[in-house]
Amino acid sequence: MKNNNLKIIAEKEGISLKELKERIKRGEVVILKNKRREIIGCAVGKSLTTKVNANIGTSPEICDIENELKKLRAAEEAGADTIMDLSTGGDLDEIRKILISEAKIPIGSVPIYQLPYEAKKNNKSFVELKEKDFLKVIEKHFIDGIDFATIHCGINKKVLKILYKKKRICGIVSRGGSLVVEWMKYNNKENPLYEYFDDILAMAKEYDVCLSLGDGLRPGSILDATDEPQIFELLVLGELQERAREKGVKVMIEGPGHIPLNHIYVNILLEKIICNNAPFYVLGPLVSDIGLPYDHFVAGIGGALAAYYGADFLCYVTPSEHLGLPTVEDVREGVIIAKLAAHIADIAKGIKKAVEIDKELSLARARLDFEKMINLAINPQKAKEIYERYRIKKEYCTMCGEFCALKKSKELLKKE
Repeated sequence: MKNNNLKIIAEKEGISLKELKERIKRGEVVILKNKRREIIGCAVGKSLTTKVNANIGTSPEICDIENELKKLRAAEEAGADTIMDLSTGGDLDEIRKILISEAKIPIGSVPIYQLPYEAKKNNKSFVELKEKDFLKVIEKHFIDGIDFATIHCGINKKVLKILYKKKRICGIVSRGGSLVVEWMKYNNKENPLYEYFDDILAMAKEYDVCLSLGDGLRPGSILDATDEPQIFELLVLGELQERAREKGVKVMIEGPGHIPLNHIYVNILLEKIICNNAPFYVLGPLVSDIGLPYDHFVAGIGGALAAYYGADFLCYVTPSEHLGLPTVEDVREGVIIAKLAAHIADIAKGIKKAVEIDKELSLARARLDFEKMINLAINPQKAKEIYERYRIKKEYCTMCGEFCALKKSKELLKKE
């Protein structure tokens, strides 16, 4: 990666270029950027600001690329650091290429999602595909310019035996994980993503793609949290990330999932120990199963705590989670809540940039400078709409009116 890009990233993060390079060398920080893309890249990892990813993409039922482009723009405007294309409907190659060309931020994908599409084009079933087909699809994504890719390589035959012995409430909730297990069971073979991991490493090295080692057995219920299948898969991912580092390939680890608040600390600790402080990318986590259609808030609570304990990268959750494909507004709301969770954690971790923003807003609030407060808000447009709702513009808001405590305190606390 160009030194100038690293310098820009270091300045943005508020650390020295030397320190950034050292963390990259240790594998504690990764830069999400394919060598074929002309973007600055995004740094994820230890002691940096917590990053947020937004998932977008079509489904077999709803496929509208123009709508996905609107979601992309909404995610970028709301402050997402990255997006992932999880499309499963329509012309997947065309959709991916369009999103990559339009995105101003790093973009990820899950290559295995394309395999059923490829099989259908050749009048085959997904399970009839060969190991080489898995590798071809991965390389296709890398060539197109994907910056990071989820690879469900942690489910091997040994882990699968443990899963079969465990009576989970929600079984396998990872789409990629279920595809891997389906193929393994039908063919009675090892997971190709595990067996041919060295080939995947070679491709990732060539295009400077970051591998996001997927948690195919993440819990889908808080009652399945931190169970044997989840932990044994994590142990496999720990071994694979060591192999990736030895080959000079960027790697991060994906994590749960549905876990209660009291499991978050131990989950972060286990990942950091087992995976040698590799960046941790968590979905949520969702700390309750009854949140729909407010799962974005549930994930915000879990995400703030996870990031405080050491998670580096939060995958957003939208109000549509578990219910349907998100709308443009769902995407916007999901990003905003996840960004708040990340910011809250960064304050608690002592990230200077995060603390300074809150200080600036507090000073504006003390002055009753509503224009400044609104501009600094996580969602300025909505903040302005609420402030102007009753069309009364004074030096105080309509909540307290003339009894505004801040207005009074200016007089009460004035020095004699």
